[in-house]
Amino acid sequence: MICYPPRANRPSRTLDPGPLTFFARTWAVFRTDVRLELRRRVALSALLVFAVATIMTVYFALGGVRPEPRVQAALLWVVMLFAASVGLGRAFVGEVERGTDVFLRLHATPGAVYAGKLLFTLVLTLALGAVACGAFLVVLGVQVEAPGLLALTVVLGGAGLAGATTLLSALVARAQGGVTLLPVLLFPLLVPLLLSAVRLTRASLGGGVGWMDASDGLTTLASFAVVVVAAAILLFDYVWHE
Repeated sequence: MICYPPRANRPSRTLDPGPLTFFARTWAVFRTDVRLELRRRVALSALLVFAVATIMTVYFALGGVRPEPRVQAALLWVVMLFAASVGLGRAFVGEVERGTDVFLRLHATPGAVYAGKLLFTLVLTLALGAVACGAFLVVLGVQVEAPGLLALTVVLGGAGLAGATTLLSALVARAQGGVTLLPVLLFPLLVPLLLSAVRLTRASLGGGVGWMDASDGLTTLASFAVVVVAAAILLFDYVWHE
């Protein structure tokens, strides 16, 4: 006969660890990822090299001709999208390759794992946005007439991009060729974000747009980020364990 311990003593993956423990475990996941990245510099190097190389390719292709704001905005978000799909897709692939995903399952709840990975991915995305925007403005000589609107667009767009990338990277982590599969799954999901981000970026470059006129686009970006993160919180338990 097999004797089981009392039900109260059995580990449960749905057990609420409490707010302090949740934040502590979230911070532990984030801090571990930061240390690994500072030691290996895989994701950050891929992001920066891809972004700068793409911007320089665009510069040489244009031959010194300054495109209109619509094209400038589209090019900036093309760089952001593809750099993110290349550099941010290893959030969970690295855990599977090292075998540390088992350790995370045993010592942290799914919510804490997702929150820690999301925070790390968000930091990388904002760093990518800062470098890509800076290089884009300097190399192509782009004039920004509404810098506050551009900065808020990059932050909100980066939040939505980080939330979607983190969830999908967990989904494809154990699939063969998961890193290459990520851009295929990511692009259709990000269509609403890209449309609003390009329109707001164009407005910030072309000027003549007030905050009230841009409120609809900003609301779309913020809503997209909230919906993606909320959906990820609901789905991540199944994705992480199954």
